[in-house]
Amino acid sequence: MSGVMKRMGMIFRAKANKALDRAEDPRETLDYSYQKQLELLQKVRRGVADVATSRKRLELQLNQLQGQSTKLEDQGRKALALGREDLAREALSRRASLQQQVSDLEVQHQTLQGEEEKLTLAAQRLQAKVDAFRTKKETIKATYTAAQAQTRIAESFSGISEEMSDVGLAIQRAEDKTAQLQARAGAIDELLASGALDDRSGLGSKDDIQAELDRLSGGSDVELELQRMKAELAGGPADRQQAIEGGAPGDAQPTQTPHRFDKQ
Repeated sequence: MSGVMKRMGMIFRAKANKALDRAEDPRETLDYSYQKQLELLQKVRRGVADVATSRKRLELQLNQLQGQSTKLEDQGRKALALGREDLAREALSRRASLQQQVSDLEVQHQTLQGEEEKLTLAAQRLQAKVDAFRTKKETIKATYTAAQAQTRIAESFSGISEEMSDVGLAIQRAEDKTAQLQARAGAIDELLASGALDDRSGLGSKDDIQAELDRLSGGSDVELELQRMKAELAGGPADRQQAIEGGAPGDAQPTQTPHRFDKQ
């Protein structure tokens, strides 16, 4: 049972592979691959745009923090000038906290900027590959279409294409049918002429008496011709002349019979 299942599976895979091979069009496959590359390129571009957006957001935050840090520094300087050392110390303390945030954001900004540059470079390289693939794809499609057209023309001339094979088979069937009808018509004519097949139409039919008379007439003609030939061989020139003038010996025989009767 296991062997049978394996064999059935192999047959199924072979049939499916053959069906897929017939259904596959290289041009469609190339177009599909090109479409997938465009989708990948679009994803990379969206990634670059997202990274650039995040970088821009960090830059805005850095600008705000740097502005606040500058403002706290000015406030601390003014408080110290007014003799408010406590206020100056608080302002400088807040400024130091902001500076730590600025440092962290600058690190993140540099990281995002590096990622953006990498993605931009990858997008450019992918764009170049997609453009090259598109050119190659169109070249292959044009070559395949030309080869397909040449193959169809060659098959049409040689008569092995499906369309021409159908036409050839139709012509062959028509010729065979015509030959069959001609042979049947000839056979029927021969059978009618020989009398083996009755003419049911009544156009060429004869009754029994007429047929018998025709048969006797045909036999009499043969006998008369035979007698004339015997007379020519047995008799002399005079007899041959008489046979020619008087017709067949059978025609003169009735005139000789009365003379023999008179002598008796």
